[in-house]
Amino acid sequence: HVQLVESGGGLVQPGGSLRLSCAASGSIVSINAIGWYRQAPGKQRELVARIHSGSSTNYADAVLGRFTTSGDNAKNTVYLQMNSLKPEDTAVYYCYADVRHSYISPARDFWGRGTQVTVSS
Repeated sequence: HVQLVESGGGLVQPGGSLRLSCAASGSIVSINAIGWYRQAPGKQRELVARIHSGSSTNYADAVLGRFTTSGDNAKNTVYLQMNSLKPEDTAVYYCYADVRHSYISPARDFWGRGTQVTVSS
């Protein structure tokens, strides 16, 4: 089994910064993609940023230029640096990974429990 554990959420003022971390552990053969989604109250979960195994990344238009995702392959860890935060960035942020956890099974999605990010003055 695979576990994803997020950390780094909290309360920040508009214009501030936060850095989220997500560590993947457990039975990992390979990680095809890893990144972040978020869900605000009353809204659907949406992609924030994602790194693919070839190191390409993609971002939601709403965070482009403000958020940066990066990974540490040796630690199976992904980071989300969030700058110039806005109240509309308030949401629960979930770590996501497309992981092959067995040599005899296809890759599947795994999710962390989420970490709250609140942007408010």
